[in-house]
Amino acid sequence: MSRLNGVLESLQWESDFFSLPSAIVRLRDDAPALTESAFTAWQRVQAKIPADRTDLLDALQQHGFKLVEGEADLSITLTRHDAPGAEMAAEQDIPVLRQMAAQAFAQSRFRAPWYAPGDSGRFYAQWVENAVKGTFDHVCLVFRAGDSQIQGFVSLRKLNEREARIGLLAGRGMGEKLMQAALYWAQEQKLVTLRVATQVGNTAALKRYIASGANIDATAYWLYR
Repeated sequence: MSRLNGVLESLQWESDFFSLPSAIVRLRDDAPALTESAFTAWQRVQAKIPADRTDLLDALQQHGFKLVEGEADLSITLTRHDAPGAEMAAEQDIPVLRQMAAQAFAQSRFRAPWYAPGDSGRFYAQWVENAVKGTFDHVCLVFRAGDSQIQGFVSLRKLNEREARIGLLAGRGMGEKLMQAALYWAQEQKLVTLRVATQVGNTAALKRYIASGANIDATAYWLYR
């Protein structure tokens, strides 16, 4: 069996939220070899590796890890973007946004059988609520129809003085407008780069991000045991 050098880092927030003691493997060549007993101390162990590291993919699978999904990380260099007409979500919007997020992200990497049915939707419903309140993500922008019904939303987090990241983006037929809202917000923050990640299998999202000027910076695999 191939050696895996690294450390296990507790995922405390996820452990508490899912009531499932969880850790993530941080693989490092200068770390000691991980033992089977280190893995079995946790009910869920995650690993994220670069997609070109097939040696790590093979080694993790030998240790009982299974592939969950592929992920693409993209970035957009900001140019000049016009104001698209989005507005900040308010706390009274949270119930509707929670329902939208739960439906839109029901099949994320937190899906069954790795987690309980409904856990994925519940996780992203909490994410969008936190974004409205300015925790984790810093802002949630929405578009409304004439009757004030929310049509789509995008959450964003400032990473540093140069970069921001899109957290969640959802709204049928609203992808272009939501991307313009995200880019304009980043521009107003005087940032240089906007980042976003999505599942490799989500070709609709990939096409939208690329059409908005994004380039793929990296791809990765998520595995669980």
